[in-house]
Amino acid sequence: MFSVLVGALGALALALPAAAQVTPFPGDFRTQEITTDDGATIHIRVGGQGPAVVLLHGFGDTGDMWAPLAAELARDHTVVVPDLRGMGLSSHPADGYDKRTQAADVRAVLTHLGIDWAAIVGHDLGTMVAYAYAARYPDTTEKLVVMDAPVPGIPPWDDLVRHPLLWHFSFGGPDAERLVAGRERMYLDRFWNEFAGDPSKIDEPTRVHNATLYARPGAMRSAFAQFLAFPTDVRDHKASMVTKLPMPVLAIGGEKSFGANEAVVMRNAATDVTEVVIPHAGHWLMEEQPAATIIAFRTFLDAKH
Repeated sequence: MFSVLVGALGALALALPAAAQVTPFPGDFRTQEITTDDGATIHIRVGGQGPAVVLLHGFGDTGDMWAPLAAELARDHTVVVPDLRGMGLSSHPADGYDKRTQAADVRAVLTHLGIDWAAIVGHDLGTMVAYAYAARYPDTTEKLVVMDAPVPGIPPWDDLVRHPLLWHFSFGGPDAERLVAGRERMYLDRFWNEFAGDPSKIDEPTRVHNATLYARPGAMRSAFAQFLAFPTDVRDHKASMVTKLPMPVLAIGGEKSFGANEAVVMRNAATDVTEVVIPHAGHWLMEEQPAATIIAFRTFLDAKH
């Protein structure tokens, strides 16, 4: 296991229309919209120079969560940060929320940018998309980083999904949308509070910013669709798991969340897995322990494998 050091991490503030203050991306990052083959529009941020790294967010977040890591990696990497299909500022298509299709979204983004070879990083739902990408495009995946989430179909998935905290995996549909409409902040607070090691680390500006984005028309329907696609993901990933991933994999878990179980999952799907557990962190690693998490990333990406 890598030795994870904890240090100070500075943050700048950026005023947003919702009056929230969140950490901005470096000023030389640009944003753009990229259309996939099936017509979805993916909002991305891209900056830096050097080997490519793709950062994929999860539920309760958008690509904005990665700003501190993007600033660090952009010193010597090209950093690509999409909002997943149906989330953040990306479009809300009627379907395509299975993770194999979303892996194709990521591939379309990289092809549009003229990037072939990349390291793929995911947190939460982004972990599932990152795995699907590495399984579907192993010849163009340099390294894979997965953070604090199970992967549908990969053991011990069948045991994990029985945990009472994960009831939301089956929550969705028109009635669920009606229940949450106008109460997006209340619904999201449940995840920020119950899945955190220290809920105060998910500060008020972050909560306001993300809740505002999840209250946009169609956003919660799309978010629910991410979870309701899990049966399809289970089928796809069980088929993929027959061939273990060949690239180096970093499995990061929060000490107060998935912990070492992240590596347990990935050892069932990959041949070269490095385990890191971030101390004093729950699920929200970039919000709770950004400095230690960034050091773990940098150590892994810089290592010669």
